[in-house]
Amino acid sequence: METELAAVARTALVTLAALLPITNPPGNAPIFLALTHGMSDGARRAMARRVGLNSMLLLLAAAFVGSHVLAFFDISLPVVRVGGGILVAATAWRLLQAEGEKSGDPVGASRHVTPEEIAGRAFYPLSFPITVGPGSISIAITLGASVPKQGVPLLTTSAGLVLGIWAASLAIWLANRYALRMVTALGPTGTAVFLRLSAFILLCIGVQICWDGLNELLAPWKPAGR
Repeated sequence: METELAAVARTALVTLAALLPITNPPGNAPIFLALTHGMSDGARRAMARRVGLNSMLLLLAAAFVGSHVLAFFDISLPVVRVGGGILVAATAWRLLQAEGEKSGDPVGASRHVTPEEIAGRAFYPLSFPITVGPGSISIAITLGASVPKQGVPLLTTSAGLVLGIWAASLAIWLANRYALRMVTALGPTGTAVFLRLSAFILLCIGVQICWDGLNELLAPWKPAGR
């Protein structure tokens, strides 16, 4: 029993350590705040819960069925990286263009938001591709594929994988839930700088993901010895 618990904890920690740097909850919190500009505090809390739940479901789906879905449609991970990287970069570019209007007042005038709008915007673009993009999906697929090969019962390692994804999703929810407090502590100038830096880093991540995918796709055509 103790060995199984250790395997669950080890798998959960590996999963959490792999997902946190790429999902980057603190770095995405200002972007969440910018995209929920004008919403009331209650609507923003509901949006944060939705994003956390959507992120968990996306990561679980990628870990347990992602490789099978890609195989069914004959899609490779490099193609996912290219398409997803372009989508991430396009989203970041829109944020950079819009931040001049939004960064000065992160709260703004509250407006009524319907549950349908919260559900729609919480999935795209907040959950996908900003929070859970092609990078984290690729990692989740890799983690899911490696679970049966660790020399311990499948149920045990699967439980660790689920626990690690839940912990990463909890961090995403907490960062978004308290994004306003963090931005308020930074002040207007610090907020504007942080928002632009976050959007620019997101743009660079999108370009890097796309470039990595292109490198893998073009590898067979590279001259030997280079």
